[in-house]
Amino acid sequence: MTLPRRTFVRLAASAVAAPAISGFAWAATDARPVRIMVGFAPGSAPDIIARLIAQSLSERTGQKFMVDNRIGTGGNVATEAVVNAAPDGHTLLMVGPSNAIDVTLYDKLGFDFPHDIAPIAALVSSPHVMAAGPCLAVKTAPEFIALAKANPGKLTMASAGVGTASHLAGELFQMQTGITLEHIVYRGGAGAYAALLDGRVDVYFPPLISATNHLRSGTLRALPGSAAPGCESTTWFGIGAPRNTPTDVIVRLNGTINAALADPALAARLADFGGSVIAGSPADFGALIARETTKWAKVIKASGTTLS
Repeated sequence: MTLPRRTFVRLAASAVAAPAISGFAWAATDARPVRIMVGFAPGSAPDIIARLIAQSLSERTGQKFMVDNRIGTGGNVATEAVVNAAPDGHTLLMVGPSNAIDVTLYDKLGFDFPHDIAPIAALVSSPHVMAAGPCLAVKTAPEFIALAKANPGKLTMASAGVGTASHLAGELFQMQTGITLEHIVYRGGAGAYAALLDGRVDVYFPPLISATNHLRSGTLRALPGSAAPGCESTTWFGIGAPRNTPTDVIVRLNGTINAALADPALAARLADFGGSVIAGSPADFGALIARETTKWAKVIKASGTTLS
């Protein structure tokens, strides 16, 4: 959700006016950094966003914000670390589509994400793109759909792993268009991009925020026209905290994050990576997570996606 300008300015101003709060000292007397846990590797889309917001928050508050990459199990290692952290505002989670997806994808986790993580603020959204390598002859999504329908099951799509956002974006595309693609799984986005560049696969559905450099350099192409058939998918990121984090801490963090996002310089940096600021209240972010959890649950069940 994009905030009206008047609301956005009010939220930004509230961060400056907010008084000091219990349990969360942004002062020289507390040397502890605020850690933003990211469940994916440096250079990944959530890592890029987390580092941009951490730098902005550090500069804005004088409190050190740092990124802590806890890689593994589709982002669940980082999530579990935050679930088990003290609810004092010093350990935060970079929340994204994987969290909404994993609620359905995993039969058993050591936590209940909707219950154990409190939403603080949404940060940014970025559309998934239909990326094609240099060997694919078609130039638009409708042309690709026609080719796939004429050759069912013969065209291929890469993913960064079973159940990842890039995989499920491709499954959603197939469901909405009635085509069938062979799913080729790679270990992470780097492998998927390499296969696409080498012509080993036909398409890949990454978020624009991770594909921007490839598209600008011309090594990959985005096939336009997927919106016309109603095939749109968006990735998004935000910040969460352990449940039982005091409300005043969440309010202070939300206001400070919104103030950072209102900075034209940060918004421009995010736009340069292909992201759009969404911001909003903790309740807004909670509603976004709930919608996305429901949406991806339907895709997972309809596509028969499992980890086994």
